[in-house]
Amino acid sequence: MIEEKGKKFLTVAPFQCAWRKDLKFREAGRGCVAFDAFAHNDVTVVFRENVGSEHYHYKRDSTPHYTVILGSHRNRRLKIEVDGRTVVDEEGVALCCSSMFQSYWISIYDGLISVGRGRYPFQNLVFHWLDSNPNCNVRYVGLSSWDKHVGYRNVNVLPLPKNHMLLWKQVDSGEYEGTDDGDEELESGQMSYERWGLENFLESWELYDVLFIVGKEERPVPAHRVILQASGNFPLSLSNEDAIQLQDATYPILHALLQYIYTGQTQISDSQLGSLWALSLQFEVMPLAKRCEETVERFKLNKKLFDSCKNVELSYPSSQPHCFTAFPSQLPINVQRLKQLRTTGDYSDINIYIEGHGLVAQTHKVILSLWSVPFLKDVYKWNE
Repeated sequence: MIEEKGKKFLTVAPFQCAWRKDLKFREAGRGCVAFDAFAHNDVTVVFRENVGSEHYHYKRDSTPHYTVILGSHRNRRLKIEVDGRTVVDEEGVALCCSSMFQSYWISIYDGLISVGRGRYPFQNLVFHWLDSNPNCNVRYVGLSSWDKHVGYRNVNVLPLPKNHMLLWKQVDSGEYEGTDDGDEELESGQMSYERWGLENFLESWELYDVLFIVGKEERPVPAHRVILQASGNFPLSLSNEDAIQLQDATYPILHALLQYIYTGQTQISDSQLGSLWALSLQFEVMPLAKRCEETVERFKLNKKLFDSCKNVELSYPSSQPHCFTAFPSQLPINVQRLKQLRTTGDYSDINIYIEGHGLVAQTHKVILSLWSVPFLKDVYKWNE
């Protein structure tokens, strides 16, 4: 019996498997599932080419599939099976918890299976394994169990980061040999800063530490707390457990807001301008709120502007010399606020120590990545 309580909580009875059509990779063979689980043992996630039947169980499956079992052998081992054959059996790795929900993520990229802990996918990697004969057609995700009930909640299927090579970089050189495209990208052109900026982190899963949960479909959108707080006033805590619920908002409105913050410009249809204005006021992104207000007033004076049916372009004025030496002048970043966050260490996610001096700074990975090539190249090592 599979019991579903509301939309977020799911209990899978022994020897059962739950399938939902929305638990599907956008691209065959490539994707990530993030979830919370509560179990004594055998939190089991199945990846298949097609949705399983109501009475499906992975032990009886004769079709191609991957199975990842957290807490196998009475919660002592991590197991990975390929078409029913055990290929990984590791002791003491990625075990489950029977006293509370714990967060996990499992990603697949062309046979590279990565398992991690925590709310934030692609961080806190605990294990990976590379299939030498990968199944690049798996797409559907099933939530299963063994001999005891397993509770699941907050299950989301996510695309891989734009720079999916961060997963490949963590594979031992003995397991994977080939050209490291990620390093080539960093080294080409000596990593020109004209081609690298905050816009590269727009809605990126790289280094994100906060999620917007948008609309009734609860779409997760990643962001970076230090950038948000240097641009406005967002409801964030000093812990790493932030999720901002926007049930009444739509993704295009939030995307426009974040695009303005991360790039200094955005486009939106005139019919959505009012909603963007309201959201920018809600989070006190005042430069954007002012631009929305000015545009609305201009439309009121000249209604013919609506006849074009084109998107409205909103840009941050870049003629602010006090910003130039500290942060790109075309971004709506409050430099004084950014300096304050650096001084206080609020929302920091990395500590810097110098031998003989101890702790010298509590700072932010995303900021360091913007201005330092060595830090940028090491950025994924921080997440291990």
